[in-house]
Amino acid sequence: MRSLVFIALSVACSSGARAFDIEYALDRPAQLKACDAELYAGNTTPARNCFLQLVNEDDDARIKADASRALGEIRAANSYFQAAISSFPEDPQLRTRWGELFRASHQNNEAVKLFQEALEIDSDYRPAMRGLVKIAAQGFSEQANEWLDEILAIDAADIEAHTLRARMLLEDGAIDAAEAVLQDALKLVQESGTTPLEVYALFASVDLLRGITDSDWTKRALELNPNYGETFATPAHFYIITRRYREAVDLLQRAVEVEPSLYSAHSELGINLLRDNRVAEATAHLQIAYAGDPFSTQVVNTLRLLDSLDNFTFTAHGEMEIDGVIVPQVYLRLHNDETDVLEPYALELIYASIETFSQRYDFALEEPVIVELYPEHDDFAVRTAGLPGIGLLGVTFGYLVAMDSPTGRGLGEFHWGTTLWHEMAHIFTLEATDHLVPRWFSEGVSVHEEWSTGPLPGRHMSLSFFEALAEEKLLPIAELDRGFIRPTYPAQIIVSYMQAGLICNFISATWGQDRLAAMLHAFTDGATTPEALMVATGISATEFDSQFNEFVEAEFAAVVSNLHSWRAAQEKAQDAAQNQNWQAAIEAADEAIEKFPAYVDEGSAYIVKARSQRELDQEDAAFMTLETYYELGGYDPQALYQLADWKYAAGDTMASVDLLRAVTLVAPIQEQLHSDYGDRLSELGRKQEALREYESLLAMEPHDQASVHFRLAQVYLDLDQAERSREHLLYALEIAPHYREAQDMLLETLR
Repeated sequence: MRSLVFIALSVACSSGARAFDIEYALDRPAQLKACDAELYAGNTTPARNCFLQLVNEDDDARIKADASRALGEIRAANSYFQAAISSFPEDPQLRTRWGELFRASHQNNEAVKLFQEALEIDSDYRPAMRGLVKIAAQGFSEQANEWLDEILAIDAADIEAHTLRARMLLEDGAIDAAEAVLQDALKLVQESGTTPLEVYALFASVDLLRGITDSDWTKRALELNPNYGETFATPAHFYIITRRYREAVDLLQRAVEVEPSLYSAHSELGINLLRDNRVAEATAHLQIAYAGDPFSTQVVNTLRLLDSLDNFTFTAHGEMEIDGVIVPQVYLRLHNDETDVLEPYALELIYASIETFSQRYDFALEEPVIVELYPEHDDFAVRTAGLPGIGLLGVTFGYLVAMDSPTGRGLGEFHWGTTLWHEMAHIFTLEATDHLVPRWFSEGVSVHEEWSTGPLPGRHMSLSFFEALAEEKLLPIAELDRGFIRPTYPAQIIVSYMQAGLICNFISATWGQDRLAAMLHAFTDGATTPEALMVATGISATEFDSQFNEFVEAEFAAVVSNLHSWRAAQEKAQDAAQNQNWQAAIEAADEAIEKFPAYVDEGSAYIVKARSQRELDQEDAAFMTLETYYELGGYDPQALYQLADWKYAAGDTMASVDLLRAVTLVAPIQEQLHSDYGDRLSELGRKQEALREYESLLAMEPHDQASVHFRLAQVYLDLDQAERSREHLLYALEIAPHYREAQDMLLETLR
């Protein structure tokens, strides 16, 4: 049994009335149930007085603990639980209720320990089991469903198990199944006399997901308790997970109007207002959430991020027309240290993507686009989810894109240009369908566009996809959303990304790119995946699965059959290179390349082979190896830079410039890159582009700023901007008064 614990909380919660959970435990003490009844009826003051009386007059520390928790006095409740556990060490209810206090204060690890201890005392104690389900469901873990099965096997009439199952079914998009479970829950509630408030809120969510926004169930809930904010906040949750953030904002605003102390709704409202770039409004609600619930890491981290926005530059770029496509205003939020370097590259990609997708998907953007790049990955994670540590690279909220900047990960760890291209495609699939598009199709189109039109050529398939293929883990197209929402194995989300991208590739190749646009517009009309598929291809989902499986088999059977031996060859090549056995490394790399020639991602055998060839002074062979690597879509910045230098030395300046351009889309924050790129562009007479590179270089504050000013002066002179040329010459001479070339050029311009 665990030792006694104490929640070390530096800030006390407010002592006013707080949001409440419906208490379904049959062993809840009668005196607490009496107070609960007042709370459920919306009688806030009588409920508060009832709980206060229990704190002041009841002799049982367990009662005092629960009453204090209901009052929002978290520190006091913790103290009472700590005292009670000494007197009742074998009480599973006490440990479970203490665990619920930890869960309410966002300390899930401690809550899990207490729930598990309660189950050590009584292995069938359902409230403790339900506590574990709530935490697992919060993380969309399939384990939650398994535990619910265990609970319902013990007691098929467990009301809370039914409400939890209904929530999870709605999250999975199984609306009819959820409604059936809720009908059972409602019957059980009526038989037991428990409040139906939560069941009503979930029925309202069913209506919402069917397009009924004015639900009778909402009216019923408010008749029972006019202060029950969850009647709006619960449906808002299902809007959020289906990426309908603006609609969620409307519901959450109603929730906090009805129940101002519903701090979880203030938190969600603040975070969703941020997703719509409504920073001032978001800040106000997050501050309210913090005042009422200072233990929420999500709220605290988001407020800290908002404080740090002073370190970012927010720039506006006007509407324009590109080849007949109207590009709306674009706003960029970039870190002050990176704005001058990243802005031109980001804008170029944004404009190109809007032109491309407007034509390919027959949809014109209707609002300005906002793109944010964060050099600290945890800042990006907080911006998108409120918590650090998530593994995404980018995310799209309607017309707002947030992502890691190139410095948000290690050098060359991700291709930021492709990530931006991917996220820009989401704007089109989300907005063209009013966010009704299934997640699999939105992600599939974005991956398909990465591979087809993006700045990085070729398919980039994760190894986990081939492993899943070998184990026959791909999902039918009608069920593919499950792979994103509630994965059943660790790599299923990335596997689902790859499968969705291949499906869109397959549709485009077999029926034509315009069929993807047709599917998109079918989703706008509310079609299901099988219905949209029939519109686009004329075949059923079952027939499509059969044809797609044949396609996948034909494309990847050789890779899958060689996967084990390919891994062995990869490891052999890496080990040989590490031991400087260069010839053995080349031979092993050749074996790996033969078995999987398209693999150019992390640990690629092409990189090992080229390095080994250089070590053996086989520079021509290394050149050819890296050239093949680049043509297949390899993007290791050091390898591309080396190839660019070789191309330049061979007199192919044009190819060298193309390679340096490719490097900027992986690792642009490098002084030498902008220096070389600018010089070679200038040699080709591309002075305006060279100017961009030298300005980026100057923004990085290099050690030799005088030479950068001199290069800028040369370019401005070539562009017939003598005044700007003299300006930079004077800057160069101010830094280095004896800079002879600058002196000579200044005299020449003065003449």
